[in-house]
Amino acid sequence: MAKAPTNKMRIRMNFVLTVILVVGFATLIFRLYQIQIRDGQNYQKLALEQQLRSTTISAKRGSIFDRNMKTLAASATVWTVFISPAQIADEAELSLIADKLSVILEVDRQTIIDRGKNKKSYYEIIKNKIEKTVADKVTRFVLENNIKSVNLEEDTKRYYPYGSLASTVLGFTGSENKGAYGVESYYDKFLSGTPGMVVSAKNAKGADMPFRYQQLYDPQDGNSVVLTIDEVVQHFLEKHLETAVVEHNVQNRAAGIVMNVKTGEILGMATKPDFDPNQPLVIGDKNITAQLTKLKANGEEEAYNSLLRQAQFDQWRNKAISDPYEPGSVFKIITASTALDLNVVKETGDYFTCPGYLVVAGRRKACWKTAGHGTIDFTQAIKFSCNPAFMMVGARIGAVSFYNYVDCFGFLEPTKIDLPGEADSYFYPLSLLAKESGEELASSSFGQTFKVTPIQLITAASAAVNGGKLMQPFVVKQVLDPEGNVISTTQSQEKRQVIAQGTSKRIASLLEHVVKDPDGSGKYAYIPGYRVGGKTGTSEKLDKKVEGQVAYRVASFLGFAPADDPEIMVLVLLDEPHMQNIYGSVIAAPVVGGILSDILSYLGVEPQYTESELAALDVSVPYVTDSMIHDAQSKLTALGLKNKVIGSGTKVLKQIPGSGQPMPKGGTVLLYTQEEKKDTKAQVPNVVGMSGQQANKAILNAGFNIKIMGIGIEKSTSVATKQTPAAGESAELGSVITVQFLDKEAAG
Repeated sequence: MAKAPTNKMRIRMNFVLTVILVVGFATLIFRLYQIQIRDGQNYQKLALEQQLRSTTISAKRGSIFDRNMKTLAASATVWTVFISPAQIADEAELSLIADKLSVILEVDRQTIIDRGKNKKSYYEIIKNKIEKTVADKVTRFVLENNIKSVNLEEDTKRYYPYGSLASTVLGFTGSENKGAYGVESYYDKFLSGTPGMVVSAKNAKGADMPFRYQQLYDPQDGNSVVLTIDEVVQHFLEKHLETAVVEHNVQNRAAGIVMNVKTGEILGMATKPDFDPNQPLVIGDKNITAQLTKLKANGEEEAYNSLLRQAQFDQWRNKAISDPYEPGSVFKIITASTALDLNVVKETGDYFTCPGYLVVAGRRKACWKTAGHGTIDFTQAIKFSCNPAFMMVGARIGAVSFYNYVDCFGFLEPTKIDLPGEADSYFYPLSLLAKESGEELASSSFGQTFKVTPIQLITAASAAVNGGKLMQPFVVKQVLDPEGNVISTTQSQEKRQVIAQGTSKRIASLLEHVVKDPDGSGKYAYIPGYRVGGKTGTSEKLDKKVEGQVAYRVASFLGFAPADDPEIMVLVLLDEPHMQNIYGSVIAAPVVGGILSDILSYLGVEPQYTESELAALDVSVPYVTDSMIHDAQSKLTALGLKNKVIGSGTKVLKQIPGSGQPMPKGGTVLLYTQEEKKDTKAQVPNVVGMSGQQANKAILNAGFNIKIMGIGIEKSTSVATKQTPAAGESAELGSVITVQFLDKEAAG
C-alpha cells in the first residue's frame, strides 16, 4: 500500500515545479528577446530574402557628343536571356530549352543543362546583350512552346557610331556597362545613371504572388556629356597620323593634339594605331596581329596570352597624356620665351657662334648640323634650331630662373586635364639643375635629358603664343540631363600669366620665321595664304640605347596659326620612325602642315595670299568640252594654262584633266576633237629619288603634268620623296602627278 505524500514532499514538489516554470518562462522570454529585439533585423532580412525576389532594371547610359552635337557614343536597347530552373516542369522541358537556346544564342548546350538543374534558383543568365533579331527568335520559341521558365529582360549596350574615331579619348565600357578608360571612365558617375528594380513576393513554393505584392523602382537614366572635340577636326588629325605611321614606318605609335590656344579646349586628340571601342579586345595594330597569329599557330599559348594582354593595354593608352617623352627642340619655345621675358637676349644684333658643338663640363655636346651654323643671331638660332646657341642662352638665363619658368609653364605637375591616366613629367630638381658644371642646364635648354607629356608641352607652348596665359586644358564642355537640359558648363580657366603679352607676340613672330622663311627648319609646314608658326623637334631616346649608342628617336613638330593672332595649335610626334631621314623638320612638319591646312579651311579661315603665292597657285580647269577649239584655247590661255589638240576636228569632245580639277599654272590640258581609238592611258613613271629637274622631265615626257609639293625643283639639293599616283599605276594622259620634294640636306 502506497504511502501518502507528506506535507514536506508536497512543498518540495511545488518548489521544483515552480523552479521549472520560472526557468522555462525565463528561457522563453530570453529567446523572444534574442529573436525579436537583439537579432530581429537579421531574421527579418533572412525572411525577406526567402520571400522576395528582385530583378535589376538597367539604367540607360548617357550619350557622348562632339561639340556640334554629333553622337560619338550612345546606348542601344539589348536583352538578357535568363531561365528560372525552379519553374522548369521536367527533364524533357529542360532538354528542349537547351536544344533550342544553344542554337539561337550560340551557347554551349551543356552549360544550359547545368544551369537548369539548379532547382532552387529563379535567375540563371544564359546570355547577355543580345540584339533585337535574336531576342525575337527567343520570344517566338517561348510562345510557340508555352514555356514559362525562359525570360527576357531589357538591358543597354554601348556603341560608337564612328568606330575607332577618338577611341583613346572616349575609352569604352566593360561588361557591366561601367566606363573603362577615357571619358567613359572619368565621367562614369555622370554617364552611368541609377539602375531600377522590380521586387516581387513569392510564396512557400517559390511562385510569384499576385501583382499587389510587386514593387517597381524606375531606373534613372544617366546624364550626357558634350565634348570640346570636333568630329571633323578629329577626322583630319587621325587621317594624317594614319598616313604618317605607314609612310615613316613608325614603330612605337604616333600621337597628335589640336588645341584652341585661347581657351584650352581640345579640338582633337589621337593616338595611332588605336582600337575600335565597339570591340576593345580586338587588336588594331596589324603588326601585332601578325605576331599573335604566328604565336598561336606555333602553339606558344603563354607567349600569346602575354603579348595579347600587353597589346590590349598599350592600344588603350592615350599616348598624348600618358607617355612622357624627351621633347627635343620643340622645347626651345620655352627656353626662347624665358630668355626674351628676362631680356637676356635680343632678336637681332645678339650673336652666337656655332662650330657644330659646344663643350660643357668637359663633354662635347653636338649640334644637329655637324658643320655648324657659324655666327648667327637669336632669330636665326630659332629658325635653324641651333643647339649650341640655345645652350649659351640657357647659361644666360641661369638655373634658378630656368627652373622657375619651367615650373610656371606647368611642367612640374600634371595639367589635370579631365581624362584618366595622365602621367607625371620627369624634370631635374633645382639642386641638380644648378650644379656648377652646368651640364644639366645645357642639355635642358634644348629639350633633352628630361621628359614631359605631349599635353604639358602643347599647353605650355600655347601660353607662349596666346598672350602669355597658361590655360587649363579640358575635353568636356557641358553635362546634360536625360532631357537634354544643360546641368553644367565648363568655363575656360586661366591658371596664371607666365610671360608678358609683349614677349608672347615676339616669340610668335620668331616662330613664324621658322616656317615662312625658305631656309627655316619648319618650311615643310608652310601653307600658301596662311601665316603659320612652329618649331621642329628631333629627340634622342637616351633611356633606350643599344650597346651604348642612341638607336631610337622621336620626330615632332608643333605648329600654330594664324601667327599674328594664334587660335589653333597642333602638336604631332612620331615615336621611333624607321627610315633614312627621321628629323622632325622633314617628316613631322609636313604632317602638321597638312592638318592645319584642312582645319583652317574647315573653320572658314580665309587665306590671304601674297603676290608671289598667287602667281604659283593652282587653277581650276574650266569646262571646255563641247566648245569650239578656239574658244576652249582662249579660256585656257586666260587662266595661264597651255593646251594640246589631239585630232583634226573643230569641236572639243573630251578634255583631260576634267572640269574643276586643280592644276598648276603652266600645265597642259589635252583637248580631244575626235573619238580616239587608241588607249588614252599610260603607266605613271617612278620619279622617287630623282632630282627636281629629272622628275619634271620624266613626267612631262610620259605625257603627264606635274604638281610640285615641298621645295622648288630648281634647288640642286631637291629630291623626290613621294608621288601620287604611285609608280606603275595607270592614269589618263594629261592628268596631274603630284610629287613631294624635300631637301636631302635638310635636318633639325
